[in-house]
Amino acid sequence: MAEQIEPLVERVLAPNPSAFTYTGTQTYLVGTQEGIAVIDPGPADENHLTALRSAIGERQVLAIMCTHTHRDHSPAAAPLAEMTGAPIVGCAPLHIHSDAPRVDAPFDQTYAPDRVMEDGEAMTGPGWTLRAVATPGHTSNHLCFALEETGALFTGDHVMGWSTSVVVPPDGDMADYMASLSRLYEREQDRIYYPAHGPAVEKPRQLVRGMIGHRRQRERQITRLLSEEARSIEALVPVMYKGIDEKLWHAAAQSVHAHLLDMEQRGMVIRSGDIWSTI
Repeated sequence: MAEQIEPLVERVLAPNPSAFTYTGTQTYLVGTQEGIAVIDPGPADENHLTALRSAIGERQVLAIMCTHTHRDHSPAAAPLAEMTGAPIVGCAPLHIHSDAPRVDAPFDQTYAPDRVMEDGEAMTGPGWTLRAVATPGHTSNHLCFALEETGALFTGDHVMGWSTSVVVPPDGDMADYMASLSRLYEREQDRIYYPAHGPAVEKPRQLVRGMIGHRRQRERQITRLLSEEARSIEALVPVMYKGIDEKLWHAAAQSVHAHLLDMEQRGMVIRSGDIWSTI
């Protein structure tokens, strides 16, 4: 069922809850009776597509917009485009070929946008404007979309209230992620965040400031532990994430790896095989 969360915005929850999607992917319908955009159409699940069709009703879909191309976000774009005739616009396609195990949803190989939005470009409809804000880090192609009429920002997986975003190399990049967080913190015009997973963020700059502080604290923790002795990522994780369910250690290891790669680029750490140490 569609939930009206403000005059220009409705939300439809996909039935794909997991440790990395929380209660599921939230698809947003933005606009008026004269025309709407659909943000993050979600997985190509028949029940979800049926719910979207019901929520759209007789309204014209002017654009299907994707923040990034993980498989819990964009696969429904193609069937929804066929159903409505709307163009797929938003992030660039991205196909990562890697044998490294991932903890989050792999990339959607079917994603084929009709228009790739660059930073600052807008999609407009009757009474609404959605402007792209480039936020690489979680993925290199990640975009947020700012609804200029209301001060709402659709943040995809970049900022979520229920969890920090997973940053998985080689495509996920911690330096880019931190820079993107800083960019959002500087945007004083954003009144509220609507993430793809979890509740709306009503104090966005406060949350972003805390997320930046959390990542910096993790970096200091890594520096302290490696200054005591050289260690592998596998040895760092149990110390850094005491009290965390061991099922989440693999995800934590990928985050630590992303931090270490960033610190290596900045000349703070070096590695010999799987062992990392401070300089």
